[in-house]
Amino acid sequence: QTAATARDARTSVMEFRPALVVLDVGLPDEDGFAFVQRLVADGLKVPVIFLTARDATEDKVRGLTVGGDDYVTKPFSIEELVARIRVVLRRHQPAAAEETRRLVLSDLELDEDTHEVVRAGQAVELTRTEFRLLRYLLMNAGRVLSRAQILDHVWDYDFGGDASVLETYISYLRRKIDWADPPLVHTVRGVGYVLRVPRSA
Repeated sequence: QTAATARDARTSVMEFRPALVVLDVGLPDEDGFAFVQRLVADGLKVPVIFLTARDATEDKVRGLTVGGDDYVTKPFSIEELVARIRVVLRRHQPAAAEETRRLVLSDLELDEDTHEVVRAGQAVELTRTEFRLLRYLLMNAGRVLSRAQILDHVWDYDFGGDASVLETYISYLRRKIDWADPPLVHTVRGVGYVLRVPRSA
């Protein structure tokens, strides 16, 4: 199913409930970022891959922040696009039944089933990508993770080595969970990041 405008795309999403949407940012009647924001606001949950010539880091970050699952820049190969589609679809497959899991570090708690995060008794609102990033850090609490490891596990690919996207999301996490003491997100210069309670805490 194809659509040439944001209006037609929205109608198609509502009517056909597709497994995935491949979206150009430069729609003739609406910015693609705004289109996805409206889908999310209206509760229309559908995986989205942005496909665009806009390759600036701020555009990539914005696309992922508003609710995109991947961001592919032109030129691209069909093989690469198909591979990324498969990754996103696999990520959104219903998980097999498993026991409720809660990840805890100090006064930080993450519930994998409800997608709720609490720090020092206060609920923390995270985007889907921020949640995946925090979950991966919590699963490896105390272990220093390289930028490449985090990009591979959270985004399933390395953004072509564009580590600034990761740094931006680490900054988002720090603002949202490190308002309380002790700070938990730490940079290991020249290596990567680690989630841990400071030894002096």
